[in-house]
Amino acid sequence: MRSIAKFFICPIVLLLLLLTGCGTAAQTTTASTTRPTAIPQSSPTATKVVPTFIASPVVTVSAAVPAHLIIPSINVDSPVENVNIQSNGDLGTPQQNQWEGVGWYSNGPRPGEAGSAVIDGHLDRPGGYPAIFWDLRKVQVGDAIMVVDAKGKTLHFRVTRTASYPPQAAPLQEIFGDAGGTYLNLITCAGTWIPSQKQTTLRLVVYTTLVP
Repeated sequence: MRSIAKFFICPIVLLLLLLTGCGTAAQTTTASTTRPTAIPQSSPTATKVVPTFIASPVVTVSAAVPAHLIIPSINVDSPVENVNIQSNGDLGTPQQNQWEGVGWYSNGPRPGEAGSAVIDGHLDRPGGYPAIFWDLRKVQVGDAIMVVDAKGKTLHFRVTRTASYPPQAAPLQEIFGDAGGTYLNLITCAGTWIPSQKQTTLRLVVYTTLVP
């Protein structure tokens, strides 16, 4: 297990983190008439709409461990489990609810604490069928994101922008290490499946900020 400080992550490790959350399209199963024909496509160009950073002082709340992620605009109500860096350097993905759950990077801030909390989830499952973040690409600026913590408190976040990046070009410090506000960033895969690499060409990031 690699040692990673709470508010700083080695760029090499972060490159590996961004390879997670992808589906398993290479593990082909028998297709049905309802099977999606392709992994959703996302533009590689970031769409800037409003600044991500909020003015000082940074708004924070007393935060417990996250228990549920709710995205009303895409009908997501998902259990959250803790994930961390695996022995191979990858960021873990949910195991208890592999396809319908999401993973909070527990070595970073909790949602509601200052800094960039990160939650990942799978795009699809074996055979290319949708997983929890299949529709994450449909989230729009201004959409509400809620996190219910282990004590039953609901934290409200607002989407400020979305962007898709090739894994090697992702702004790692911005996604994982921005301490200029109270953020929650959601990550999944996007783009085209590359069978030889067992990954997709892009990573989709939904940036959100805490609503005071």
